[in-house]
Amino acid sequence: MMTARNGHVLRGVLLHNEPMARHTTWRVGGPAERYYQPADIADLAEFLAQLPADEPLLWVGLGSNLLVRDGGVRGTVIATAGLLNDIEQSDATMVRVEAGVSCAKVARFCSRLGLSGAEFLAGIPGTMGGALAMNAGAFGGETWPLVVQVETLNRHGRLRVREPGEYRIGYRTVHGHADEWFVAATLRLQSGDTAAAGARIRELLDRRAASQPTQQPNAGSVFRNPPGDHAARLIESCGLKGNCIGAACVSEKHANFIVNTGAASATDIEALIARVAATVERERGVRLTPEVHIVGESGSG
Repeated sequence: MMTARNGHVLRGVLLHNEPMARHTTWRVGGPAERYYQPADIADLAEFLAQLPADEPLLWVGLGSNLLVRDGGVRGTVIATAGLLNDIEQSDATMVRVEAGVSCAKVARFCSRLGLSGAEFLAGIPGTMGGALAMNAGAFGGETWPLVVQVETLNRHGRLRVREPGEYRIGYRTVHGHADEWFVAATLRLQSGDTAAAGARIRELLDRRAASQPTQQPNAGSVFRNPPGDHAARLIESCGLKGNCIGAACVSEKHANFIVNTGAASATDIEALIARVAATVERERGVRLTPEVHIVGESGSG
């Protein structure tokens, strides 16, 4: 049992030196100095309030779109997936979703209610918190056009409700308030048809399985698409499909995916990301921007 500085009992679980390879979809990454699994938003607020003001924080959902280096993470990792997990219909066409709910679950929940507009979320292998943080998208849809309001916590544990107009939203980018993290969002959908929404989700998942290496550890798209082009096309045009460093390989199925074929290290993956970017810039004159967030300390692979 842990007690916060204000005397409140913390109900979550705090782990020390927790291997991040257990919590990332690439299945790589060194240990987190501290790893907190909150009981709910109120518990997380209490936990944040008792941390030192300069404590490094990393929020992690399903661990997709994330490369944790082999040396691990200093400070505290806040785990949300399956923990901040409430989802409920709040109005006829609105749904409130906490940050740890998987995007796929949001898509299915909305379709069962006969609400349309969230089907594309089935193709995003992360949580709502991550989708909000990067304006995640798939199959032509993006997260923020659905957002009515968000709930955030700052590092002092203060909860706030904010409107979309308080953020600058772009392609795979969201700029807003420093040291503040999304813990929930209210989404507005359209009245639709349950059967049609379910069929659309199945169609999108079939397309994803056919075009992406879903059976191998990966982190989703590695690079953002440059304006007017596709990163995968550029990478493939350079003959990089199947190119490997150690057990990290550019997918034969989709060139904008890097897969862990067995015992890849984060160092292998990061080196391959750099090689792909350098090759495309040299041969095609396009500088690719990583979509994947690379964090942590360098270490032996």
